[in-house]
Amino acid sequence: MKKSQWRSLYPFESRFFDPGGFRMHYVDEQKGRHPADAPRQVLLMVHGNPTWSFYFRNVIVRFRDKYRCVALDHIGCGLSDKPGEKEYSYRLEQRIADLCRLITEQDLRDITLIAHDWGGAIGMGAAVRLPERFSRLVLMNTAAFRSEKFPLRIRICQTPILGRLAIQGLNLFARFALSMAVAKPRNLTKDIRAGLLAPYDCWHHRTAVYRFVDDIPASEKHPSHQTLLEIENRLALFRNKPVALIWGMQDWCFTPDFLAKFLQFFPEADVHRLAEAGHYLLEDAPEAVIDAIERFLAK
Repeated sequence: MKKSQWRSLYPFESRFFDPGGFRMHYVDEQKGRHPADAPRQVLLMVHGNPTWSFYFRNVIVRFRDKYRCVALDHIGCGLSDKPGEKEYSYRLEQRIADLCRLITEQDLRDITLIAHDWGGAIGMGAAVRLPERFSRLVLMNTAAFRSEKFPLRIRICQTPILGRLAIQGLNLFARFALSMAVAKPRNLTKDIRAGLLAPYDCWHHRTAVYRFVDDIPASEKHPSHQTLLEIENRLALFRNKPVALIWGMQDWCFTPDFLAKFLQFFPEADVHRLAEAGHYLLEDAPEAVIDAIERFLAK
């Protein structure tokens, strides 16, 4: 993994945690403070696929003076260990369990969840299991409920042979995201592109990228369907908590339909619709997203 091209954009100390046999990488930033002396309020950032904690770099830099900023890399992603499929389940249930262990072992409380893409299901999975530790939600182009909206290009990626070859062999999922997940490809400088791709530099290191796609529950028979249903059924726990929904409206995957569905669960949510942003809204419109988060936290 070449660091020279992107590391300056990610100037954070690496920390590691073992949720059960493998090292999970995370950052725990509160400028000038040791974690033991950190502010009580925690911003917990949970990424999706095929990103990693690098995606939240600008959020961390903006808020680490005032909040304890924690951003993890799921097992198989970012700077975390990348076990084989026989060693680790790569299912939603396992992801939630890993996050819950991080939260409890680091004793994170008064958490504002900031979640994107798969981070919504994983983060909300932890939130509904540990509701007393979560105070606010910031959800961005994500889902935490069942949906019949299933783009054809995602279905193709789920095919056992073609999908695996495209994702793990040719790295097309992560590479195409650099153009298909953004509305403003020019925002992605050479160093940003290198940072987003850095952890996924060979077939084995792209196992999690493929397994995230494979884990999308397209039917009731899917192994993760019941886990997602349980999350959906408990979203009401947060109906009276502060919620912000920040949406890139040009997202072809987590379309505005998903925003509308979230509003059924959280009708009083603070909504920010970013007309000129796509799925990677923190790359398309970082200032607008961070300003929206800052105003939300100030409330």
